[in-house]
Amino acid sequence: MICIVQNRYRDVLEEGLKLADYRMTEFASSGGFLRKGSTTFLIGVDEEDVDKVHSLMKDICRRYESKRGRPEPEHNRYISFMIDARDSLPFLKGQN
Repeated sequence: MICIVQNRYRDVLEEGLKLADYRMTEFASSGGFLRKGSTTFLIGVDEEDVDKVHSLMKDICRRYESKRGRPEPEHNRYISFMIDARDSLPFLKGQN
C-alpha cells in the first residue's frame, strides 16, 4: 500500500500502525495530492487486511483530531492505493 499522509498525522499514524504490527518505509514528499508537506508510507499489507488497515488509519486520525478538538474532512487526511507485489517484479529483475 502506498499512503500519502498530511504531515500533521505522520507521527500518530506511524506509531499506531507499528503498534498494530504493520511495518513501513517512509519518506518526505510533496506535490499535488494534498498540496501541503506530506509523508509517503510504503506499507506491506496482505490483500485481506486492506480494509482493516484503512479502518485503523481512520480511527487513528479521528482520535488525534478529537484530542485537538478539530475534526477535519476525511478527504484531507491521506490518500492511499494498492500496488500488487507481483507488479513490482520487472523492477526487481533488473537488480543484481
